[in-house]
Amino acid sequence: MMQRRRGAGPVPAPLLVLGGIVSVQFGGALAATLLPLVGVPGSVALRLALAAVVVLAWTRPSLRGRTRADWVAVASYAVALGAMNWCFYGSLERLPIGVAVTIEFVGPLVLSAVLSRHLRDAAAVALAAAGVVLVSGAVNTPWHELDGVGILLALSAGACWAAYILTSRRTGQHFAGLDGLAIAMALAAIVVLPFGAFEAGSDLIGGEALLKGAGIAVLSSVLPYSLEMIALRRIAANVFGILLSLEPAVAALAGLLVLGQHLSAIKLLGMVFVVSASVLILGAQRGAAADPPPQDV
Repeated sequence: MMQRRRGAGPVPAPLLVLGGIVSVQFGGALAATLLPLVGVPGSVALRLALAAVVVLAWTRPSLRGRTRADWVAVASYAVALGAMNWCFYGSLERLPIGVAVTIEFVGPLVLSAVLSRHLRDAAAVALAAAGVVLVSGAVNTPWHELDGVGILLALSAGACWAAYILTSRRTGQHFAGLDGLAIAMALAAIVVLPFGAFEAGSDLIGGEALLKGAGIAVLSSVLPYSLEMIALRRIAANVFGILLSLEPAVAALAGLLVLGQHLSAIKLLGMVFVVSASVLILGAQRGAAADPPPQDV
């Protein structure tokens, strides 16, 4: 018994990432019902503001004794959070969700490719990219349905997603626990909330909007961002980027279980691709000395 206790460490980082992915998909399903009520700015404002309230109440971070480097790190993280949400929600107004997700995912994939040092990693990135395209259904979308502004917004969301990965990792190194996440969410909410209030007006504080916003805040922000920040203390950024390729596959599975959407053979093949890419990258990184050692939070 004593040996089992000694060998039992923190939850493995890949499981933390997977937990965040599953949470985001349920939050995304709920967000689809909020957008018609308060629009993009209102949805982003509710998500970030309510999430900030929850995390601030939970962590109660101290602002004293912070260095300039601490504030630069957390401010960069806040910008990435707010911009990523705003750009992606904006792209959903102009593009089919499968196309938007595929284009956005260019960000983490490019980051993984840039940070990769081995041919095996590059092969995993290529495999994940192919899988994301197949799962999303982008290959079946007619070109005339594509929107230039929507594509630009989705690409911007992808760039912000890559920045989110890097700034989350850096913030986690400057702040203990989830203090950095709490401060970043509060900063992002302060900036976004006036835009949401102007766009949605009194609808922003309606009972239905607040209830759905609270659910989205927990499922799409509090849980996944917390799990990802902890995971990024234990796992390399390029590995994290590849693991995120599971997100479209989980979304497809959630569509089957929650919405009754049947998976085509092409989507099933794409799911195999992305899972295989994650297995490949984890196999390459297992036991690598470059990964930081696990830290309890």
